[in-house]
Amino acid sequence: MFDRPGSGTSAVLVALDLGDPDYAESLEELQLLARSAGVAVVAVVRGRRDRPDPALYAGKGKVEEIANTARENGASVVIFNHALSPIQERNLERKLSCRVIDRTSLILDIFAQRARSHEGKLQVELAQLEHLATRLVRGWSHLERQRGGIGMRGPGETQLETDRRLLGKRVKVLKEKLARVRAQHATQRRSRSRAHVFSVSLVGYTNAGKSTLFNRLTRADAYAADQLFATLDTTTRRLGGIEGASVVISDTVGFIRHLPHTLVDAFRATLEETVHADLLLHVVDAGSPDRDAQIAAVNTVLSEIGADQVPQIMVFNKIDRTALEPRVERDEYARISRLWLSALTGDGVDLLRAAIGEHALDAARPGQPEAA
Repeated sequence: MFDRPGSGTSAVLVALDLGDPDYAESLEELQLLARSAGVAVVAVVRGRRDRPDPALYAGKGKVEEIANTARENGASVVIFNHALSPIQERNLERKLSCRVIDRTSLILDIFAQRARSHEGKLQVELAQLEHLATRLVRGWSHLERQRGGIGMRGPGETQLETDRRLLGKRVKVLKEKLARVRAQHATQRRSRSRAHVFSVSLVGYTNAGKSTLFNRLTRADAYAADQLFATLDTTTRRLGGIEGASVVISDTVGFIRHLPHTLVDAFRATLEETVHADLLLHVVDAGSPDRDAQIAAVNTVLSEIGADQVPQIMVFNKIDRTALEPRVERDEYARISRLWLSALTGDGVDLLRAAIGEHALDAARPGQPEAA
């Protein structure tokens, strides 16, 4: 009987180059994810392959190198910067004699730490259970006794059962609860629409500064930190100072490249606020050398959830870290489409308020379609 190894907080990271042009950025992101999860990275193992090995993802020689590196550095967990199949994960743990998790499990662990609202906890639990359901294989007796530590946090306060029938029942209950949450959101949106309230949603790559900008605009105290996925739960506030229009603005979870589909599906209740917004503020880290790839990753998720047709202003944030000045750029219809500011210092935020006001007044003019 194979008993899965325990977990801990010291890790070896594994990133194999399969020809991905974003390899370096993806590895840097994995290190940030690990730090955000509270993991101490003791070593990084790199390598090149044409394609993943079906049994171990990495080749036998590379697995031997990973095992030696983990042993020499006293690592208790190995984190792969890839999506591992259940059989690959199990085989690797047998070979390495330590816990192995993939990128998806790491992100889920961070989400488990960050969820604060009832809705957020429901969504995290659903995503965890659906991910773990594929790993309910004979011999993984660890699932009967969840412990703390990276990759070992159970969904919510309940203990994960190995019985598929019980797990299926729990997934069904969670989906029913989230369906009621979605219905409540729909009712709130209809109320705002009838009251002619203009809805704005902040979207963007994780750690682009959305929460800092949200706090600057609303004088709220939403949690903001220099780490990935600092914000998980959606927060909505009324936005003052917009003459002639009633506006609400929502801060949402940040996106990331290769965002697991289980997370997109589980967080649909939250992301629907984005789908039904009247305007998206796509916040971008202006100083990031990887910003074009980050913009593309966000637009991919927006397309996936059906929000790619919502009007959008590209907001280039963190100009305080660059030589850029606050300014606006208009499209062929004379609408503000791009804007440069610093949420931290407040430079250019008045330009954003004016841009939101323009869009809100345009939407309120006769003949404009109402928000769903």
